Amino acid sequence: MRALCATDLSAASEATIENETCLDCLGRIGVRTIHLVTVVPANVHTGTPGVDFEARRRRGLDRYRAVIEAAGFDVETHVVRGTPHRRLNDIAETVHADLSVVGSRGRSPLENRVVGSTARNLARTTVVPLLVNRVERAVDDPDVRREHLFRRILFATDFSEHAARAFDAFSYLRHATDEATLVHVRSPKDEGAGGDAGTGPAERLAERARTLEEWGIETRTEVRRGDPAEEILAAEAAVTPSTVLVGSKGRSRVRRLLLGSVSGEIVARATGNVFLVPPPRAT
Repeated sequence: MRALCATDLSAASEATIENETCLDCLGRIGVRTIHLVTVVPANVHTGTPGVDFEARRRRGLDRYRAVIEAAGFDVETHVVRGTPHRRLNDIAETVHADLSVVGSRGRSPLENRVVGSTARNLARTTVVPLLVNRVERAVDDPDVRREHLFRRILFATDFSEHAARAFDAFSYLRHATDEATLVHVRSPKDEGAGGDAGTGPAERLAERARTLEEWGIETRTEVRRGDPAEEILAAEAAVTPSTVLVGSKGRSRVRRLLLGSVSGEIVARATGNVFLVPPPRAT
């Protein structure tokens, strides 16, 4: 597997890339090659007196390369110019990345409702599964959560095809997962509606739980009632997972302007990491 790690050489990016626990977890799920990418924004002029932005970023990437190679990965570095989320998507497609990793943090609960612009735009438009690696907030020297990224997963499902794609990610995440909580939220409009072949949400969750238990993952299920985004966030607070796993609906023009109400709220407001699985790339 190939992972693209986006960095702007900020403290948040450095905390993500230099975290040995994060690197170990990427190795556990099968990542062997890491593409380190930094984008010099198009509005930054290379002719700024006394500042060579591209050379400075190359030096930063070389420092990160040494850390990641020491952890046993093959590393390629890319310094490009343009709009960050667009160039990151372009490179992800070019190198056939299997996932992208971006660090993000907020300084307060209010600010946390809007994640950093690159992470937010990637969540709207990503062409590969995206890990938003949350770092500590309200500190000058941020650090990531020092535990394996996928050890405890909270999987939120509405039983749609988008959620099914996200569940399929367990095929590789399971190599780093010990525990999973599967949650479905029944909104008021769902009351009285049945599932496939007359089965209810509890039975459908149990079916998925059996798959994970066959893989040796300790699994519990929970059906909640209320607003989906609010209840998923409440489940995160109760379970304290390493990562919340959700699916997204796609990359239509409307989607680019407004991230889906549930997945968007989770990416923006979750306390910990979020693994967002988009539709497959067009062929």
